[in-house]
Amino acid sequence: MPKRNHQVPASQKLRPQNLADTVYEQLKSELFEFRLLPGDRFTEAEVADRTGASRTPVRQALYRLQREGFLDVNFRNGWEVRLLDFEQLDALYELRILLEQASVRRMAALGAKELDAVLSPLDHIWGIAPRSRSNDGMQVAAWDEDFHCGLVAASGNPEFVRVHLEVTEKIRIVRRLDFTEGARITATYKEHSAMLAALRQRKFATVAGQLSGHIEASREQARKITLLRLQNARQSLS
Repeated sequence: MPKRNHQVPASQKLRPQNLADTVYEQLKSELFEFRLLPGDRFTEAEVADRTGASRTPVRQALYRLQREGFLDVNFRNGWEVRLLDFEQLDALYELRILLEQASVRRMAALGAKELDAVLSPLDHIWGIAPRSRSNDGMQVAAWDEDFHCGLVAASGNPEFVRVHLEVTEKIRIVRRLDFTEGARITATYKEHSAMLAALRQRKFATVAGQLSGHIEASREQARKITLLRLQNARQSLS
């Protein structure tokens, strides 16, 4: 497989403080942006060379990514980006739907002021006029995560929140691709706005149903784009 050179100038080398976290974030960004592709292999020395970090923080970052399911290690052949398991991703999306539906139903216990405290910040992002909406896919993807995590946090169940955050991390590598197309950004604004309006009316069961279709549409689109991106990325290396 052709090697991609990510080496940075000496002037941009990382500083000692929090090196493991910095290397972790850099590698995760490369994974999410498909600069490191599923099946790619590399060594700790290569990562240390291009980040300017020593082997110890590099190893800490790599093992953290391994624990999160992004990498595999072979002590003879170095590290490998784990192949995407679409069956696992489908299962994670299904779990996400169940968690978010349960969270919305639990919101029925909130009083008017408590509910308003949850919805008002979301209204400021999703309830705006079409001409004021963002077309920045990365920004909308971050707001989308905040929207769904906010609904789960409103459940008041810390275990819901913990598991939902784990699911969010594991599907982010494909989920953010859903926001590379303008039509999906428009649909997200429309659907989020509709759910917020229904929550204002305390139609919690209605929103639970809306979430299923909303997340399923996102899953299907993200899968299509992921496969296309992988194909294009590999063709560019051939």
